Amino acid sequence: MTPFHRINRNIRSLKRYKQVLGILIKYGFGHVIEQLNIDYYLQLGKRIVSLGTASRDLQRLTQGARFRLALEELGPTFIKLGQLLSTRPDLLPPGIIEELEKLQDHIPAVPTEQIAEQIHRELGYPVEELFLKFDPVPLATASIAQVHRGTLRSAEEIVCKIRRPGIEAVIETDMDIMMGLAYLIEKHLPGGDLYDPIGLVKEFRRTINRELDFTSEGRTTDRFAANFADDRSVRIPQVYWDYSGKTVLTLEYLDGVKISDRKTLQDQGYDPQLIAHRGADNFLKQVFGFGLFHADPHPGNLKVLPDNVIGILDFGMVGRLDDDTKLQLTELLLSILDRDVDHIISQLIYSGDLHDEQNLKNLKRDLTEFIDDYYDILLEDLKVGKLLIDFIDILTEYQIKFPSNLMLLSRALIAMEGLGRQLDPDFNMVERLKPFAEDIVKERLSPTHLAKDMLKTVQSYHALGKSLPRDLKEFINRVNRNKFKIDLEHRGLESLINDLDKSSNRISFSLVIAALIIGSSLIMQIDKGPMLFGFPILGLVGYSVAGVLGFGLAIAILRSGRL
Repeated sequence: MTPFHRINRNIRSLKRYKQVLGILIKYGFGHVIEQLNIDYYLQLGKRIVSLGTASRDLQRLTQGARFRLALEELGPTFIKLGQLLSTRPDLLPPGIIEELEKLQDHIPAVPTEQIAEQIHRELGYPVEELFLKFDPVPLATASIAQVHRGTLRSAEEIVCKIRRPGIEAVIETDMDIMMGLAYLIEKHLPGGDLYDPIGLVKEFRRTINRELDFTSEGRTTDRFAANFADDRSVRIPQVYWDYSGKTVLTLEYLDGVKISDRKTLQDQGYDPQLIAHRGADNFLKQVFGFGLFHADPHPGNLKVLPDNVIGILDFGMVGRLDDDTKLQLTELLLSILDRDVDHIISQLIYSGDLHDEQNLKNLKRDLTEFIDDYYDILLEDLKVGKLLIDFIDILTEYQIKFPSNLMLLSRALIAMEGLGRQLDPDFNMVERLKPFAEDIVKERLSPTHLAKDMLKTVQSYHALGKSLPRDLKEFINRVNRNKFKIDLEHRGLESLINDLDKSSNRISFSLVIAALIIGSSLIMQIDKGPMLFGFPILGLVGYSVAGVLGFGLAIAILRSGRL
């Protein structure tokens, strides 16, 4: 881990530090900045910001609203961080999560000249040679990229996604600042290490670096196209790789009706009910069939094409579920719908996330109440996405870990259910979901799958049997050569060690003070040496030093709040 004070501190970085801290203070987080002791770590001779308080208008807002506004003002990197945090109810309370879900990018468009230069740098040819037409007015602008419509010289209609020039350097500077703040949060804020802020920033760095590379999004788009190659109810735009690279992504333009525009769909002869069912089935196929799902299915990313075909756009945000997570999710959902609390508990115990006996009793009580609340809701009124989020809230309360993609899935399900009900008032996600879930359970219990599991087990034991004699021989040789050692790592004892260190220092300090007092008292009994007011000067000096040290020790003890 790179300490905060070793971070690159050029003029640009220091200006950005000052800007970031100033905005946090502006929105009422000065007390947190003060706790982090940032001025000391930056090793500057003066304070880089002046601590103050938020304005009266801002003070009236909730903490979550102030945090959201601060992130929006801080810019693209921090907005993306807020969007990531909105999927982590295990870290933040519901009120702040709700505010972070409202985060929006308020970014002006990049001038067309700069966009053209970026395309030229990436693809090696000027825009005029690459495209027959290129609309200078962007279709959409976001924090990392903006999208323009155009036409290739071969007449294909396309959209071109171009990364903002210079955004990579901005994000790199902001990531350094975030890593430094994470280091200080873990070191100075009470309980900061429990939330692993450094690990969170590392995860965010990996995510945003992947998002900056448009070739990754292009490959994901191709993978979705391959998954739905045989499904004529779905259309995935083609990637034009000859016109794409790390900072430019050129895709087929899909011209259709926005999926949430029910009136236009009806006027043009589309079937909203069929579209609702197809949309849900396609999404559930992504989740339970492929384990790769579109994590941002808002109406702007879904279009309806002729023959009620659904076009899916923008694969910058996707979620992934491995086979074990899919099975666990499936069994949990079926158990909730079947009111089988014991099976839910057994699943959590099997996953290794629950082991405390007292928590087990309390969790069973809360899950029973949770299921009873949902049991009174008619099946057609049940919202699966909301059910999942409420279930995650219970897991969070008991500090049970869950896959981060589960929250992405819950939010995507809420969006799909909302669209489904908007298109078809009688839409029921549970009816669409149950066949997929039951098929997964049946498939896992099929003779073919059981045989595969058994084969994997046999292969694992075979590998273990082959390596065991060699490992035992190495172990015995190390013991015989006296080179066998065990590394023990203690966790959670740092605070105890610090407390013991402080206590031993205070005891040593007290012994020094006591020795000075005793020595000075003995000197006072001797009428030799320099005198002042009839008392030995050495004795008076000893008393004075002991008094100053004792007074300082008393203040330190009182300030610590531990008498």
